[in-house]
Amino acid sequence: MADAAQFHDRMLSLGLARVSEAAALASARLIGRGDEKAADQAAVNAMRDQLNLLDIAGVVVIGEGERDEAPMLFIGEEVGTGHGPAVDIALDPLEGTTLTAKDMPNALTVIAMAPRGTLLHAPDVYMEKLAIGPGYAPDTVTLKMTPAERVHALAKAKDGTPEDVTVCILERPRHEELIAEVRSTGAAIRLITDGDVAGVIHCAEAHLTGIDMYMGSGGAPEGVLAAAALKCMGGQMYGQLLFRNDDERSRARRAGIQDLDRIYTRDELVTADVIFAATGVTNGSILAGIKREPGWVTTETILMRSKTGSVRRMSYRSPVK
Repeated sequence: MADAAQFHDRMLSLGLARVSEAAALASARLIGRGDEKAADQAAVNAMRDQLNLLDIAGVVVIGEGERDEAPMLFIGEEVGTGHGPAVDIALDPLEGTTLTAKDMPNALTVIAMAPRGTLLHAPDVYMEKLAIGPGYAPDTVTLKMTPAERVHALAKAKDGTPEDVTVCILERPRHEELIAEVRSTGAAIRLITDGDVAGVIHCAEAHLTGIDMYMGSGGAPEGVLAAAALKCMGGQMYGQLLFRNDDERSRARRAGIQDLDRIYTRDELVTADVIFAATGVTNGSILAGIKREPGWVTTETILMRSKTGSVRRMSYRSPVK
């Protein structure tokens, strides 16, 4: 087994893109068919098959759930041929199963890879998240600020007013007070129904998406995936685990987390160089969805490396078999 020094991200990146593409292609026939579980399972099967072709000694640290909940791509599952660098894998074979089933925007397949021991083993609990794009001074906004203070701080950093700020928030009953407070400042809100990895990534390309900041609570595993993307694209992110009961606190401790109140920065969620790939399933702000035409199917994938800051967009057109 190889050590972290032999993590050749350039050589592994195209293989990672193929993993993401395979999952998207497998879920394509289930877009708009109303079957979330079938769409997710198709993506899981394809992603796992492709991962096992890579020359890596991989361990899934962010996956489909704990071993007793997920038969494939469970947390702790070993993937790859076993020959090659020891790596952590964070993945969501289909981020937006509901979006896929209903043919709504921004469904993606998502995967990140980094040297072993460098991705936070986030338990399946909620995480309070805050993200902005690149180009701002450190701690321009923080989780210790109120939502209104964050809007005003970012507006000042933009040399504008709160009316110039657009915030992306997951539309959930738990966010009603957050939404009201943000709107009270005069800022605009882009509500999303699902897919908060995409929601965070939107901040990194504000010139394309119109979104300046992401805030609110969502899945902690998705927070690590989002941090991996921002580490490649630039931007700041903060995350703090939220616990509803003692069972969730115990789950965090089993994952190796000692300080349950810690606020993580982007580079504490992902502590080393990382590669990240995402493929569009349905059309979205970041990526085009899968396009079918007679005899052909086309996907669009974004492939990123934090080491170089490179962002590559790839169109893959393949014959329908």
